[in-house]
Amino acid sequence: MRDVNREIEPFDSGLLDVGDGQQIYYEVSGNPDGKPAVYLHGGPGGASNPDQRQVFDPAKYRIVLFDQRGCGNSLPHASAPNADLTAITTWHIVADMESLRSHLGIDTWLVCGGSWGSALALAYAQKHPDSVSELVLRGIFTLRKSELDWFYEGGAANVYPDLWEGYVEPVPENERGRLIEAYSRLLNDPDPAVHVPAAKAWSRWESSTITLLQDPAVIDHFTEDSFAVAFARIENHFFMNEGWFSEGQLIAEASKLKDIPGVIIQGRYDMCTPATTAWDLHRAWPEAEFIMIPDAGHSFQEPGIFEAIIEATDRFAD
Repeated sequence: MRDVNREIEPFDSGLLDVGDGQQIYYEVSGNPDGKPAVYLHGGPGGASNPDQRQVFDPAKYRIVLFDQRGCGNSLPHASAPNADLTAITTWHIVADMESLRSHLGIDTWLVCGGSWGSALALAYAQKHPDSVSELVLRGIFTLRKSELDWFYEGGAANVYPDLWEGYVEPVPENERGRLIEAYSRLLNDPDPAVHVPAAKAWSRWESSTITLLQDPAVIDHFTEDSFAVAFARIENHFFMNEGWFSEGQLIAEASKLKDIPGVIIQGRYDMCTPATTAWDLHRAWPEAEFIMIPDAGHSFQEPGIFEAIIEATDRFAD
């Protein structure tokens, strides 16, 4: 495998005005004349980071990363006390991707994403198939009710009962039957004494379970106050609105992808987005290659998953 420890520095970056008072941060690295590719970060409400550049060969790819509305270096940031998330939706971000593609003068690009990034990639490719040359997806998440119930309403508590206690702690006992709703009230409370601890509990739960073995550095990053508030608020906002999808929409409309070369990569022991969703996508989109990593969790940096992504992008580079 090529050297993935060599730093890849951007040669272009900026803020793109996408309307609604929103500016999205983007960066471009790798080969200016290479094959265009975009990496979609998770969350929703996460952010781009330098490690994400490494899934593409910088000698062959023109690598685009961007921070979705409200998070990372995009403005305004959802951690602000008066943050308005009204214009932060799936379909606004899909439109932002088209604006960014046009701004950068790109005809088609390879789209790579995992977790929420896989949902966004599917939504984008189903709406704009002619803009997508290939899809490389990992840890498939489509925001179906069963998926949200598993991780945010109690299913995963059967695997992580100790960590679950920390997740439900900020929620009054009489509100624990509908945790996503209860968290919506807490996260949108204007008092930092209410919304910050709630955001950190939400973000600690997620960051403690996205790797097969806990990574303290990941947990520390996710539970930093500003990151945690934006991350938790945006995720919860999307879940309250079911991603602005009809139930099962991304799986039901997978036939729209049949002419797009694709790879689906899934960790067998992914506790955040269990393998059933990836399998359902595989059945609905049989033209894509399906790879189950037998000893991996959710994160794109899990051993086996990282290598599978690189193998796919290296193959598509040619």
